[in-house]
Amino acid sequence: MIEHARHQFRPSPPLPPGSWLGLLGGGQLGRMFCSAAQSVGFRVCVLDPGSNSPAGSVADRHIQADYLDGEALAEMSRLCSAVTTEFENVPARALEILAQHLVVSPAADAVEIAQDRIAEKHFLRECGLAVAPFAEIRSAEDIAAAPANLFPGILKISRLGYDGKGQARVANREEALAAFASMGSSVCVLERQLALSCELSVVVARGFDGETAPYPVAENVHGDGILRRSSAPARVEASLAREATDAAVRIAHTIEYVGVLCVEFFVLADGSLVVNELAPRPHNSGHYTIDACVTSQFEQQVRVMTGWPLGGTQQHEPAVMINVLGDCWFDGPDWTLREPDWRRVVMHPRAKLHLYGKTEARPGRKMGHITVLGDSVEQAAGLAQRIADDLGIGGSPPA
Repeated sequence: MIEHARHQFRPSPPLPPGSWLGLLGGGQLGRMFCSAAQSVGFRVCVLDPGSNSPAGSVADRHIQADYLDGEALAEMSRLCSAVTTEFENVPARALEILAQHLVVSPAADAVEIAQDRIAEKHFLRECGLAVAPFAEIRSAEDIAAAPANLFPGILKISRLGYDGKGQARVANREEALAAFASMGSSVCVLERQLALSCELSVVVARGFDGETAPYPVAENVHGDGILRRSSAPARVEASLAREATDAAVRIAHTIEYVGVLCVEFFVLADGSLVVNELAPRPHNSGHYTIDACVTSQFEQQVRVMTGWPLGGTQQHEPAVMINVLGDCWFDGPDWTLREPDWRRVVMHPRAKLHLYGKTEARPGRKMGHITVLGDSVEQAAGLAQRIADDLGIGGSPPA
């Protein structure tokens, strides 16, 4: 059923419904992957160490074990025909082990690039793409030797950082030294803080046959390092949207990426484009595709790993997606913990509520998202803001 070429198994012929698909990771992205896979007849086995993870609780099977547990990986290899991952910090070694027995997408070497900010930045430069000026920080001496034009800057841990974790804004060398020490003197990158016009992202799928299917460019707003809102299509010049899309496709082809990839961009005040980072998986900014596109990013992930043709990425309505963080569970002057009134969302016929099944709300924790559709991005944004105000999204709970 599956042939091996260039040290990589391929789904040839395409996998039929009823086949088992493996997923490394049990978070909300995995939950949405499970839903997409099950809706077209596949069964899903999740490998995740958590006992009650969002994906594990809805999967057809949950193997509760460490990602490098030999018995767990062997069990997944026996059961599944293809495996993917739902977050980039799954050990690349687990993907390498699984790739000896079955289809794995994306490949471990592609994931490894995105797992390390230093490797990622050098790769992007090799692609001929601009990145923020940076220096590798492996010791306090590297901070002392860093170019003065990197300040003010952002110190980012090189591995395992996400959603603003493992990074700090630093105005000068003294602050950089303190932040470096607070991060346990882990390997970091020091980036110049850039003056931004806006932030964009492009989700693109690439199949085993090299075919690509990019989605419309999304315009993103972050707060405290966490994505708060995405609007699609992005309200930028068509030429800039094409430049971002072309760059994302070039990246996918250069590393022979197979799967769903997100490329995040900064747009500078002068209109130039800088690549921020890669996410080798479906992405928060692509959640609008569930309700607003012909094929969601999660169904596309299923299509790639099973060898099905890529689905259409056309957007049938403008959309604005807002993240629902645990902050809005805290309400009133005494910040009482209470469930938000979801009727304030579902009363609007063009608002779509997605909750992730997490039992504990915490400030900054992604609990769900809301996608608002409209005749225009501006119309959708207006309703999204009213819903956010009704739910208290954007307030600041106690630490």
